[in-house]
Amino acid sequence: MFFKLLHGFLALNKPVIQSKWYADLLIVMPRFICGALLAFSFGSDKFGMPWSPTDKNLGLFEVVYWFPGDVAEYGGIFEMFPDFFAWMGAFSEAVGGLFMAVGLFTRVAAFLICCTMLVAIFMQKWNGGMWGMLPAMGFLWTSLYAMVLGSGRFGVDYLITKN
Repeated sequence: MFFKLLHGFLALNKPVIQSKWYADLLIVMPRFICGALLAFSFGSDKFGMPWSPTDKNLGLFEVVYWFPGDVAEYGGIFEMFPDFFAWMGAFSEAVGGLFMAVGLFTRVAAFLICCTMLVAIFMQKWNGGMWGMLPAMGFLWTSLYAMVLGSGRFGVDYLITKN
């Protein structure tokens, strides 16, 4: 049963392979850049990773102190479970960005990033104007195409599923 589930999950992450290798190279560049930016800059400022800034004093997988309060201000279900949603949002940026950068479980990571960016756009950045939304919108569009195409041939998903 477990192996059937694992096989189905890996089949979900089977990447779309282009006919020419340089087409896959064009797919990997924005996926890698956005994933690396999320993992090493945006996510690590809010979530404790080995490369998080030392001035944040974050333990491994710990959320920065101000983020749950920020999430609670969104209201509704976010106000009821701010710690959970803060942890999920920071996790999807830091760990999901890392997975998207290397092409591991690309579609799942891209889905989590899409959800996080939609919340960021509509709950946090909406009243700040278009310029304030641009980083979140860029991550949203890149994760949308990564969710559809997968990692391409330059990702760990391809190495796992090619046999």
